[in-house]
Amino acid sequence: MSVLGFGRRLAIAAGLLLGLGAGPCLSQAQAPAPQPVIRVAVEGAYPPFNFIEANDELQGFEVDLLKSLCEVMGVRCELVQQEWDGLVRGLLDREYDAIMSSVEITERRRKRIAFSDPYYRIPAIFIGSKETAPGEVSPAALAGKTIGTTDRSDHETYLREFYRDSQIEVYAKADEANLDLLVGRLDAVFGDKRLLSRFLESREGNCCHVLGDTPKDPAYRHQSYGVGLRKEDEALREQFNRAIAAVQANGTYDRIRAKYFSFDIK
Repeated sequence: MSVLGFGRRLAIAAGLLLGLGAGPCLSQAQAPAPQPVIRVAVEGAYPPFNFIEANDELQGFEVDLLKSLCEVMGVRCELVQQEWDGLVRGLLDREYDAIMSSVEITERRRKRIAFSDPYYRIPAIFIGSKETAPGEVSPAALAGKTIGTTDRSDHETYLREFYRDSQIEVYAKADEANLDLLVGRLDAVFGDKRLLSRFLESREGNCCHVLGDTPKDPAYRHQSYGVGLRKEDEALREQFNRAIAAVQANGTYDRIRAKYFSFDIK
């Protein structure tokens, strides 16, 4: 055999070997990377924010919103049903990576865990008898009026600080204040827009209507709710913040919110 012929055979054999070796490498290079998994705790007992359907699946505003956030982040989220009392402890014990279960952002909780930017807020309103026309609900406008609210709440704190010329009556539950409004013992009730709107939609609430939103001045500090995270997981917090901003900007947030609430909660 000539040297030239032997060289050709050697080149062909080397090419075949390279081809056989390249197959698995090329296949491995093209295989998609496994999607990161984030385990998120949800209580499942606070409708319409989160609840368990008859098929034992978690549902609600927060569940729908979480799915959209995870899609934006490019991760796979696993829902973990967790009783309320153990939510923060389970997070700190690394049983899951985040909490999305209507955990209010408070200074007390900030000492233990970190929070994302708020993904919902609950506004407050004044309601009153239909005999009272809607309009101004400033401290001056309601001076001398009797206003009911829930005991030891942000609503009570706000009224006592700014509505000093009104008589403030406190109740263990909003329903009790609404009942006194119904029978004429109160001129107005101030509280959570979600709960008071539910009362107005009921048969008993036919007596009353919204007098006005909280004045811009003095401003009311809305109750804000965020994703709970471990303090050291700053990168994950930033991921959630970017995703929350994205779904609010592209209209996804409002489409989800409209399934559960008739008013804005951003």
